Amino acid sequence: MRYVIDPDKRPAYLQLYAQLRGDIVAGVYPFAARLPSKRLLAEECGVSTITVEHAYSLLCDEGYAEARERSGYFVLFRPTDGFAASAARPHPAPQPPAAAHSYPDFSLPQLSRTMRRVLSEYGEALLAPSPHAGLFALRRVLTQYLARNRGIRAAPEQIVIGSGAEYLYGQIMALLGRERVYATESPPYKKIEQIFAAAGVPYRLLPLSSDGIDSAALAATDAEILHTTPYRSFPSGVTASASKRHEYVLWSEAGPRYLLEFDYGSEFSVSGQPAATLFSLARRENVIYLNTFSKTISPSLRVGYMVLPAPLAAQYEARLGFYACPVPTFEQYVLTELIESGDFERHINRVRRALRRTLAKEPE
Repeated sequence: MRYVIDPDKRPAYLQLYAQLRGDIVAGVYPFAARLPSKRLLAEECGVSTITVEHAYSLLCDEGYAEARERSGYFVLFRPTDGFAASAARPHPAPQPPAAAHSYPDFSLPQLSRTMRRVLSEYGEALLAPSPHAGLFALRRVLTQYLARNRGIRAAPEQIVIGSGAEYLYGQIMALLGRERVYATESPPYKKIEQIFAAAGVPYRLLPLSSDGIDSAALAATDAEILHTTPYRSFPSGVTASASKRHEYVLWSEAGPRYLLEFDYGSEFSVSGQPAATLFSLARRENVIYLNTFSKTISPSLRVGYMVLPAPLAAQYEARLGFYACPVPTFEQYVLTELIESGDFERHINRVRRALRRTLAKEPE
């Protein structure tokens, strides 16, 4: 049997999805190949056909496969997509601008209870200064959360807490250098373009197609550092396909290059698990992962974090370790409690269920 499901580990459909995805990327199932039938796979793995269907749905959501009526599931992923094939493929039309989403707010009573508990239980610890990279307790629970939900394996020492994405971008440019050429998607998220301009770094705008940054533009750019929002680019609404994500990784391996992955909003993917991060796909340690709590908890909570590759984390400590953490200790302890108690993930799951119900009611 090719696929083995461990009943003591994470949900069976996620185990099956990960193994199938690995075989697709490795070329065991090449482009246009038919994947095993749901019934056959269910019998071989000792799971239900519903479990197999959930695994296939995730592969379809991420662009690795497609379902064809009365025919089964077929592979869409092509490792050769991108540079070599870009001239042969028609240029897809860009997506319409993304609509503004209004997600249910984090429970204010729950947040208030957590704040009161932190005030009563932590005492004088709240008055102590935070380590420059953030409280170890918060960085520790973040590593556990990211491993469970985003497939990111990192040590607490690789995480830096900051007062929102803008602060972290400044730290990244100080770490990687302002003389390097940066690039981002076009149409761009206006604030990132303003940050690059204010910092005085040279930057390029790379046009988006329907599945991510245009391959020809990416191949031709002189940029060394690519900023991308693969989950959903704003304002275009474009989501990078599975092939495109691998293309970004391949591009970054062609020289001394880095990827800046802003994963904003991915927590509210309506599929069972958001698409794989560039950080988890990269074979070289050259991806910096960023996210914030602005969408998941509140825009007024100016807290973000980045996950650095281990070599860059050591450089950050040596060169920028003198910076004080700008996030108050109290807020860091509150976030630690929300994540460790499970309240944070329960909120995300509630929002996902609400979004699924809304989508199910929308007319086709």
